[in-house]
Amino acid sequence: MQYSKIIGLGHAVPQTIVTNDDLSKILDTSDEWITERTGIKERRFFDPEIEGSLAKMAKKAADMALERAGKTKDDIDFVIFASITPDYFFPGSSVLLQRELEMDTIGCLDIRNACSGFIYSLSVADQFIKTGMYKNIMVVGGEIQSTAIDLTDRGRSTAVIFGDGVGVAILSASEEQGILSTHLHAEGKYAEELYVKDPGSSRTKEERQPEQILDTSGFKVYMNGNMVFKHAVVRFQEVIEEALNQNNLSASDIDMLIPHQANLRISKFIQSKLGLPDENVFNNIQKYGNTTAASIPIALSEAWGEGKIKEGDLVCLAAFGSGFTWGSALIRW
Repeated sequence: MQYSKIIGLGHAVPQTIVTNDDLSKILDTSDEWITERTGIKERRFFDPEIEGSLAKMAKKAADMALERAGKTKDDIDFVIFASITPDYFFPGSSVLLQRELEMDTIGCLDIRNACSGFIYSLSVADQFIKTGMYKNIMVVGGEIQSTAIDLTDRGRSTAVIFGDGVGVAILSASEEQGILSTHLHAEGKYAEELYVKDPGSSRTKEERQPEQILDTSGFKVYMNGNMVFKHAVVRFQEVIEEALNQNNLSASDIDMLIPHQANLRISKFIQSKLGLPDENVFNNIQKYGNTTAASIPIALSEAWGEGKIKEGDLVCLAAFGSGFTWGSALIRW
């Protein structure tokens, strides 16, 4: 049987570091308030004059991943890009990354599952490889949230959370087990608990045309934080246990858990429920904030680069976010 295996990882983040103290100068907040509620100390904000675009940042991450994998862009036969903040409303950023990398006419796919986007993308890539359709797939999670953040007291609850960045994984066909299983879920009745309403298509022409829009509040992130937290702590644990049960494994078998970096309190709660020691859980939300679809691949790239993931390790990825959507992946490294 053919399996899919992650053979290379890369990431890129903007140069501009924004600390909690920086935000406290323009918002009614403080380092203590943000740290206590989220665990975040700083995040990176995109500057178009420095980074250029999401696709250009993604190219840097892709170049790193290809080099680490010992592959070239000509070896890749499919690109999957998870993002809810593409460079354009359409087309998605997958074709823009293809252009940046000067790839041939390979297929490109965009996935818009927010914080769960990378897990969903990984699962799609896994199926393509297992069926023999493709041999080497580039899976990307990337976001630029900072340019849409409401940096006023009205938007404080979300302004302190989000950051920007890109993570890339190269999946290749292998005779050895890599991705053991992936598990995907959604519950659309909670879609409006964490969403950006506009520019949505289900509007009258008068409401949708930009020159007619005076109230831009629909373009800002709305999040019912308590609702998201309550569901996240349940769904994280459920989907991790689902993956373990399917593979006849237990939490004690996990060598490294990399949860979506949404909130350090959520990660610590899940760690406690699973009974995992600190060295078996990787968190970097402290320095990057919540980078949505990019958070897991950035963390995975850093953990692997720092030698915290070794060959033969059992790695568990899990995410929860807007939709609500959630998922997990269990990987034998």
